[in-house]
Amino acid sequence: MILITIICYFAVLLIIARITGRKGGSDAAFFKGENKSPWYVVSFGMIGASISGVTFVSVPGMVRGMDMTYMQTVLGFFFGYLVVAHLLLPLYYRLNLTSIYTYLGTRIGNRAYRTGSLFFLLSRMLGTAAKLYLVCLILYTYVFSAMGVPFWTIAAGAVTLVWVYTHKSGIKTIVWTDTLQTFCLIAALVSIIFVTVSHLQLNFGGIVQTISESSYSRIFVFDDWVSRQNFFKQFFSGIFIVIVMTGLDQDMMQKNLSCRNLREAQKNMYCYGFSFVPLNFLFMCLGILLITLAGKDGIALPTVNDDILPMFATQGYLGEGVLVLFTIGIIAAAFSNSDSALTAMTTSFCVDILRTGKDVEAVALRKRNKVHVLFSVLLVLFICFFRVVNESSVIDTIYVIASYTYGPLLGMFAFGLFTKRNTKDKYVPYIAVAAPVICYLADSMTLRVLGYKFGYEMLMINGMLTFAGLWFFSSNNNFNKTT
Repeated sequence: MILITIICYFAVLLIIARITGRKGGSDAAFFKGENKSPWYVVSFGMIGASISGVTFVSVPGMVRGMDMTYMQTVLGFFFGYLVVAHLLLPLYYRLNLTSIYTYLGTRIGNRAYRTGSLFFLLSRMLGTAAKLYLVCLILYTYVFSAMGVPFWTIAAGAVTLVWVYTHKSGIKTIVWTDTLQTFCLIAALVSIIFVTVSHLQLNFGGIVQTISESSYSRIFVFDDWVSRQNFFKQFFSGIFIVIVMTGLDQDMMQKNLSCRNLREAQKNMYCYGFSFVPLNFLFMCLGILLITLAGKDGIALPTVNDDILPMFATQGYLGEGVLVLFTIGIIAAAFSNSDSALTAMTTSFCVDILRTGKDVEAVALRKRNKVHVLFSVLLVLFICFFRVVNESSVIDTIYVIASYTYGPLLGMFAFGLFTKRNTKDKYVPYIAVAAPVICYLADSMTLRVLGYKFGYEMLMINGMLTFAGLWFFSSNNNFNKTT
């Protein structure tokens, strides 16, 4: 049933890719969708790209470990989207950027430009591999392991499918496939909640009462300053996570830059940012309902939180229909994130590293195709790397990766936007590497000496260290802002 669902789903994606790619695969279409993407289509599709398969699987299980306190971070996300809409988007549209890291080159220097692009490539490769790893692991565990199919084959097959429907028209295709995938994700989530509620035999009032009276319904933590779930740590971390993982991320910004103009891109950001709050709330409500159902029916929950929803979906506790819905949900969520990531990495490497904008169209196209294949192969290798590491808490891993790899980007962009000083460009790569290294050593030392483990706030500390390093090597000569 899972195999048939996957085959039918990808058949629809390939039809969409064929329709959107009929008029050729130019760089203008691949990189920016020829600036013809309707903002409401982009906005709806970006929901799925941001949710990812990790959110679909992990967030319902998170309530057992940290209640609903993740909503504090989600509330911070919304304000982060407002910052991106009014601070970064106007800059990118004013400069007519294809790669957002071009700004670092005009403001700081060529080495800052290359450093920013390379940090994005590292961040996006690790983050995308972690997200696809979880989906491939679920498919391997519940379907392919019994057939004797090795894990690496599943990883290679998944990435190949993404490559097939993105290699020609890139972002022009992704804007529309992401719309389909977001619809499938939301429909699957709502349907699974409905089936769970039916098994609990609850009406609307019963649902509200069950969730509100649950011991896992706590959202706000103000009294424990040491806890990683403290409101201020979670809320401000949420703001900065969005700024770096959306506003300073070529993947997410590439879709915004495909809109017709700045005003439409900002409308996209408002709608997308607002919708993220109720969607995550629904995921966490589903987690409470599943735990309640397990208690009611005497179902033993798995030890790993990420396995709670997959267990209910695949073991027949909710019926075969939920198995299909779950399969559609994780595939839609995972691939709506991975397809755009692969396109964004290809774009960044071509524009920032290879400078294909200076080549004639035929040469640039050949280079782009080779880079697209190269990053597909690297993505498979990194997925297999996560399999070897066997990391179980994937969503936490992604945010930890972001704290270390996006921190230097945060510091560089902040220095460019909020100061008029010139820094020594030749030192930028060393500063960008030193900041996360110092953060890692500080985190290890405080854990060993004080027993305190830094959470997502490490992102802000990392960014401040990078900013301080750039300031230390800067001169008093004001930067003449021509931009």
